[in-house]
Amino acid sequence: MKIWKITDTGLVRKDNQDSYGVIEQAAGGYTICVVCDGMGGAAAGALASSIAVETFLQSVQSVLTADASTEQIQEMASYSVTLANKAIREYASRHEDCLGMGTTLVSAIAKDGNVIVSNVGDSRAYHIFNEDIVKITKDHSLVERMVERGDITEEEARRHPKRNLITRALGPDSSIICDSYITALKPGEYILLCTDGLVDTVTDQEILFELVHSGPMETCLQRLLTIAKANGAPDNITAVLLYEEKGGA
Repeated sequence: MKIWKITDTGLVRKDNQDSYGVIEQAAGGYTICVVCDGMGGAAAGALASSIAVETFLQSVQSVLTADASTEQIQEMASYSVTLANKAIREYASRHEDCLGMGTTLVSAIAKDGNVIVSNVGDSRAYHIFNEDIVKITKDHSLVERMVERGDITEEEARRHPKRNLITRALGPDSSIICDSYITALKPGEYILLCTDGLVDTVTDQEILFELVHSGPMETCLQRLLTIAKANGAPDNITAVLLYEEKGGA
């Protein structure tokens, strides 16, 4: 499996509140990736996302076993999200200037063509295959609810003034529920984890085109960042791209 990562402050924000982490060939042969988008002020948001990344990776790596079932991995991921939420809240309780800080989280745990995706908030996971792009995760956001009710379209949601209002995040609440998805990743296919700073400025079809038709996959994330900046890049942008190699593990 090949992995590429990128993070950028964007053109408007002074600080980068996004964080990401990757562990390749973790115990049991797993690949673990996580992307978080912090909130609660520049310093607090960056801290919340970094705490979430560190806690999630450490927890997952410590409990994964080579023979774990898919259901067990889902439970491990959910437990690790709970620990990350607890770690953020405990830190905030000791530092008054960090009260209310929080973060989104999207993760992927991959092995042998099987990927477990977990998410809280509006950071996303995509599956790109057969010249198609499919959003794996469901945003926990106000505009997602409006789309589900039929009040607005997906395209209108991308431009809605309240598109950044999320309904679920690590930190603000004492208990947290993460969504979990199982995806089969075949050779030649991709999993993309990213923050809303990317998807608010780059369309799904642009992501697909850059991966499949534009240039080398090794520079795909840089090309997507260039598009985002051409469209103003008002937010931080972070992405992790996984590729299941053809004829390899």
